[in-house]
Amino acid sequence: MRIISGTYKGRYIPVPGSFKARPTTDFAREGLFNVLANTYDFTGLLVLDLFAGTGSIGLEFASRGAERVDMVEINARTTSFLQRTTRQLGIENVRVIRSDVSKYLRQCRSSYDLVFADPPYDLDIVPSLPELVLNAEILVEDGWFILEHGKKNSFVHHQQFRELRKYGSVHFSIFERSGP
Repeated sequence: MRIISGTYKGRYIPVPGSFKARPTTDFAREGLFNVLANTYDFTGLLVLDLFAGTGSIGLEFASRGAERVDMVEINARTTSFLQRTTRQLGIENVRVIRSDVSKYLRQCRSSYDLVFADPPYDLDIVPSLPELVLNAEILVEDGWFILEHGKKNSFVHHQQFRELRKYGSVHFSIFERSGP
């Protein structure tokens, strides 16, 4: 896995072979960040990365100038890997949080400009994630929630759905929080 752009561009993150997480492909990440770059100035963004896994999305935001990236991951080995990786790269604007995503969303008191979630595609909670995130009141007005998912889920009829981007088998549904 490599960081595509920004301060840490080209840095390789050696993901252990025993790692169970599915990293977002470079092709899909590059496509997503091209879409984001047309809307956001990454500098100063407050980002939440749910189901952080390898950290590929959160580290990309950190590299591109986000003020702070909070990565939430439940697996202890994975959180240790993320903490070790951020230390080795000297990244200081990332905070790794070991927690269940549902629990974190209920307890979170921070606000974010952008929330990204990359759950296991077959996780039971996937269909309800837009409601969980959007109802948690953690997104600023006009903030985006981006959900990475497989082809079996569709969110086009959700009230706050903005757009769908597909990159091979990777689907990104983008939701926008509107109003107070």
